[in-house]
Amino acid sequence: VKPDAKAAIASLRRSGVKRAVMLTGDAEAAARAVASELGLDEYHAGLLPDQKVDRVEEILAGKGDGLVAFVGDGINDAPVLCRCDVGIAMGALGSDAAIEAADVVLMDDKPSKIAVAIRIARKTLTIVRQNIVFALGVKLLVLALGALGMANMWEAVFADVGVSVIAILNAIRAMRVRQPDLPVSGGNQV
Repeated sequence: VKPDAKAAIASLRRSGVKRAVMLTGDAEAAARAVASELGLDEYHAGLLPDQKVDRVEEILAGKGDGLVAFVGDGINDAPVLCRCDVGIAMGALGSDAAIEAADVVLMDDKPSKIAVAIRIARKTLTIVRQNIVFALGVKLLVLALGALGMANMWEAVFADVGVSVIAILNAIRAMRVRQPDLPVSGGNQV
């Protein structure tokens, strides 16, 4: 178990993850102990790669309107990483097959970075939506004013270049998302 795994699960739950399931090829006793230690909702042990895919298919069938993400690092995880809505590979020690199959690669193998990636993605989507609404709104306003003969060339330039600059400045805010300190076993901070 990675040192920050328990804190990562707690952080994911705070981020809105409703169900945490472990699919592993490990023995039942080891899987049960890890699932208990991490506070997982369920686990499935002794699975071969095709059985992991079957379990993910079951989860996908009952997911409703949510997304299914899978985190893995081994060659046996590659088929599941491809099948999920979001495949996340642990890149530092992960196999090349898992890294190639994943949508997201965590380069330092810290599960706590998954919640950070979720926050960054949500913030980025918010900023993108703001930029689209702002840019289209200003352009439509200047277009309407131009059609009525009330807009000149400088307003059209602002609607093009000025709005682009403002959108870029707004997008810079995505860089301010930080990872909070997460406690690990022994009370240390990450």
